[in-house]
Amino acid sequence: MTKENNEKNTSVGRRDMLKGLATIPFLGALLLAWWNKRRKDHLLNQTIFNELNVSTRLTESEKIVSKEPKLRLGIIGFGIRGEQLLRGAGFPVPSQIDEWIEDAQNDPTNTRYENYLQQEDLNIEINGVCDVYDVRAEKALLASGNGDRLGSDGNIIPKAKRYLHYKDLLQADDIDAVIIATPDHWHTKIAIDAANAGKHVYVEKAMTRTIKETFELVDVIKKSGICFQLGHQGRQTASYNKARELISQNILGPVTLVEVSTNRNSPNGAWVYDIDEEAGPHNIDWEQFTGDGPERPFSLERFFRWRCWWDYGTGLSGDLLTHEYDAMNQILDLGIPHSAVASGGIYFFKDGREVPDTFQVTFEYPKKNLTLLYTATLASNRSRGKVIMGHDANMEVGDVLTVWADYESTRYKEMIDKGILESDTPLFSYIPGRKKVDAVTTATEKYFAGRGLLYTYRNGVRVDTTHLHIKEWLDCIRTGQQPSCNIDRGFEEAITAHMATLAYRENRKVFWDPEKMKVV
Repeated sequence: MTKENNEKNTSVGRRDMLKGLATIPFLGALLLAWWNKRRKDHLLNQTIFNELNVSTRLTESEKIVSKEPKLRLGIIGFGIRGEQLLRGAGFPVPSQIDEWIEDAQNDPTNTRYENYLQQEDLNIEINGVCDVYDVRAEKALLASGNGDRLGSDGNIIPKAKRYLHYKDLLQADDIDAVIIATPDHWHTKIAIDAANAGKHVYVEKAMTRTIKETFELVDVIKKSGICFQLGHQGRQTASYNKARELISQNILGPVTLVEVSTNRNSPNGAWVYDIDEEAGPHNIDWEQFTGDGPERPFSLERFFRWRCWWDYGTGLSGDLLTHEYDAMNQILDLGIPHSAVASGGIYFFKDGREVPDTFQVTFEYPKKNLTLLYTATLASNRSRGKVIMGHDANMEVGDVLTVWADYESTRYKEMIDKGILESDTPLFSYIPGRKKVDAVTTATEKYFAGRGLLYTYRNGVRVDTTHLHIKEWLDCIRTGQQPSCNIDRGFEEAITAHMATLAYRENRKVFWDPEKMKVV
């Protein structure tokens, strides 16, 4: 049979089927609607994937990097994030494994432990831990011996040595690199001392607490030649990387407005963390915790909830805005904004905190012809996500990615006029590797999972983004390359966040002078 006859017969077959469906009132209507939608989806897919050369797959260049030599790590700070980082590196606290095993026993669809066991062995050892709180230091020691990822019944023997002061850890000959997960006011000093000691550095955001610290740290890191990675694990999120691909293909047209947000609605989300019953002056080195900051009387509230005070934290700017900014910088190559204005206040948590719980910032990028708007409240869970608005289409980015055509678009006008694109049909959807809803157990996990900051997918397998970010850093130590959130990206993040904080605290518009390299 010729191709022409085959197409003719196929066409006739379709017409006969549609006529037949029309004679069955209810069922026919349903099937007819399904057929029309299938046809429109096919036309849409054909147009987007062929004519616009857009793929539903993420273009990844996975490089095989040798895991030799074995790298020896130390961790400084073992609070909430420090524990997560060491777990991402392959050394979990045994009680976490207990929890995952119990979850799996209660719910066979919960594969958290199974997925964790599949996490790649990074060929590292944890030789040193340092925390000013004895209880946390003991947990870190247990984790250091748990390379086999066992529960509490695993007879785990600590591998690392505990150091009472971070400077002693940095002088150890059996430590090549350090993970810094202290409160923000210690990030710069420890990172500088580590670089000067020849140790590679992974430091959590916010990178610095002040503008002055930012320049000091950048200068030392660049002179030292060590490998530096800032802890923005979103750099590993598949949907973010796909968004960058689409932007490079000009799928959205000219982008003029970007909106990002942080909404939470729980004490934990507002940094009102639990205070350990066993904690007190007898097992917390308060003097070392406060460091060069103002002298304050011993306070369990300040120790466990340090993010609420400017003495130690960087507020919504350094803690949460930086995640949103770094995602957009990754996708759009924003760099440092021309100007920033900010407003907000303490409107809900009247608990003695100094940093705002409601906050909004407008960053202007006149050379890029766009505005970046950040808004946040810690007293509402309404999800607003990340939205990139272009003349031809708008992009929503989280753990998944969706692009919607703008109905005044120039580029997609013909598709809209022909009815190929309808209001309930996305132009493009990207759901990386997900085959089912993944188990998340707390409001905090749901928050980070929905923003693509808890896990992502590689080759259809769920992987912890923190694990991937640490792996990238270790790979770069071994190869001499630069990681994705290196000191240059960190500089952009830090200056941007500090501009927002300065605009809020001084109630004025602030500007970045790229020639003088200063905020004015």
